[in-house]
Amino acid sequence: MALKIAVQMDHINSIRIAGDTSFALCLAAHDRGHELYHYTPDRLSMRDGVVSAALEPLQVRDIEGDHFTLGEAVHTDLSEMDVILLRQDPPFDMNYITTTHLLERIHPKTLVVNDPAWVRNSPEKIFVTEFPDLMPETLITKDLQEVLKFRREFGDIIIKPLYGNGGAGVFHLTSDDRNLTSLLEMFEQMYREPFIAQRYLKDVRSGDKRIILIDGEPVGAINRVPAESDARSNMHVGGRAEATELTAREKEICARIGPSLKERGFILVGIDVIGDYMTEINVTSPTGIREIKRFGGADIAQLFWDVVEAKRA
Repeated sequence: MALKIAVQMDHINSIRIAGDTSFALCLAAHDRGHELYHYTPDRLSMRDGVVSAALEPLQVRDIEGDHFTLGEAVHTDLSEMDVILLRQDPPFDMNYITTTHLLERIHPKTLVVNDPAWVRNSPEKIFVTEFPDLMPETLITKDLQEVLKFRREFGDIIIKPLYGNGGAGVFHLTSDDRNLTSLLEMFEQMYREPFIAQRYLKDVRSGDKRIILIDGEPVGAINRVPAESDARSNMHVGGRAEATELTAREKEICARIGPSLKERGFILVGIDVIGDYMTEINVTSPTGIREIKRFGGADIAQLFWDVVEAKRA
């Protein structure tokens, strides 16, 4: 049975299809005969309790530079859809949070993936703190003195914004780096929220592993190795992807967090693991499934739709 699927995402003309998970999900849905519709978050509305959006019929094809066709936009009650994919990228700001409040009005009659209420209540860098023994020592604060004390204790540290994404604003500061105070002053001006200080993990030079879980179960992984001149391993800032297998420790981490993911209705999740420690649980728009398939791993987009179709049935 064909499903009517609307994808809430950054505009499809802005994506790089070679590594885009939203596009991979659309391709797999198209191959299964589902009806696809596209809209951006600014097209989302609610009037008198009815949540709607200007939906454009979407066709996709795996051709760089000619990867989509959009039909004429029609303002549509989203409760007429079978599935909504909540896939726009962060920043996880009040605009993002507002979209989760609106989509919560139609879920689960219309299945929103991932569950919008739990997306709102599980920010990537805060959700992970529910498992303190699985992560490196971490401080969330705006208090300069607490950060200075933290660095005195651990030496090299990572500083990053609490609600950032894609490696933006991530800094590695050594124990004798004189830029810490200036950096925190800049963060104070840029962000209203607290920021994160984390013990630096030297194992990052060997890679930051992205592990994908579907309905609480690990289904594939890719290792992302940072460039020699960068502390970040994100591929769009120069990280190199390579094939990998899960270690016993990584399987233990997945087993520990899996029940919480299922309980919160998180069908598609990406976690980041450096050495023996998990650093983030990505639930907004996790990426990596095209790279995993490219290196001979599972076709995770198909596994995703197996689960979604079963839940709709």
